[in-house]
Amino acid sequence: MRYTATTIGATLSTAALLLAAGATANAAPASPESLYAPSALVLAVGHGDDAATAGVERAVTLSCAPTPSGSHPDSAAACTELNSVDGEFGLLGSAPTTPCTRQWDPVTVTAAGVWQGKRVSWTTTYGNSCEMRARLADSAVFSF
Repeated sequence: MRYTATTIGATLSTAALLLAAGATANAAPASPESLYAPSALVLAVGHGDDAATAGVERAVTLSCAPTPSGSHPDSAAACTELNSVDGEFGLLGSAPTTPCTRQWDPVTVTAAGVWQGKRVSWTTTYGNSCEMRARLADSAVFSF
């Protein structure tokens, strides 16, 4: 008699777990919070030749969906520019026209976060702040 009671108890417990799992599996999926793919970035400028060790001097946040926002001073222009290059940070800026000294005082620029639902981790280093300003003079993204 004891064996039967234990077996029935185990069977009922298993059935209860399966019913609970089935109720969870058949529940309606969670609705998405937004119709837009997320685009949220942290942009930073720092002194040093390596992003991991550079001392960050300035940093801003930039979110582009559903509307431009963040601590970036001109988030609308920055989002428009990033959209025009499909989030390819290496395509920002133009050929430098301002002459700069060849002094080695490296400045590292980074972008990290998510762009249109895809993880982004981009960094580049310029020889000095003059080179960075000359290269990014017409870029709204790193104008902060």
